[in-house]
Amino acid sequence: MLNTLGWLALLSMAVGASAAWMRLVPALGGFVPFALGGIISLIVALLSVVQLVRGKGIRGGGVVSLFGAALLITAAVPGRGLPRINDFTTDLASPPAFHKALTYPANASRDMDYPASFAEQQRACCSDLAPLVLPLSKEAAVARVAATAATMPSWRVTATDPEAGTVEAVSTTKLFGFQDDIVLRVRDAGDGKSRIDMRSKSRDGKGDLGANAARIRAFMAALAAAK
Repeated sequence: MLNTLGWLALLSMAVGASAAWMRLVPALGGFVPFALGGIISLIVALLSVVQLVRGKGIRGGGVVSLFGAALLITAAVPGRGLPRINDFTTDLASPPAFHKALTYPANASRDMDYPASFAEQQRACCSDLAPLVLPLSKEAAVARVAATAATMPSWRVTATDPEAGTVEAVSTTKLFGFQDDIVLRVRDAGDGKSRIDMRSKSRDGKGDLGANAARIRAFMAALAAAK
């Protein structure tokens, strides 16, 4: 029984990931069988270890379940200890607002406002997320923000509004094809400087395994280093 479950669990993970990677199913349509297979693999792996300790040995399905369990744990580790929220920003008092993202069918029935209840949870886990001030005029800062956004892996810049001081983009994960909406906002900070704020919001799930916070950190670092 464990042998069969081990192989079926790994097959579920492989089929889910492959179907999503080939964009044959939506991101969640591929992730659900992957995660379910991973959970079953973890259970089978634990039971197989118990069998091994008892001197009964394990068959091929038990061995591959260890691999499936390792894949699940590797995928889950980045989100360990993080709150189940999927919207992060560098300005909790006045989060940048989406405009272009509102026009996408995928967001048609979604509330794209930053949930007020997320603010305290973000402060507790990610107090390092902060705006960046550049010694540039608003016009020059918008140009640099747009240029830097265009270099970010998996990003696609969808709108740039120099007058409003906003740049929007969509980030798509390579494997499952999860899409997150991004908005960058540039404001005049006085003395020839500009303040850049960012917001990154997932379209799927209640948690994001730390993806949005990591994206903000990566972009701000790239922007600070840009010339």
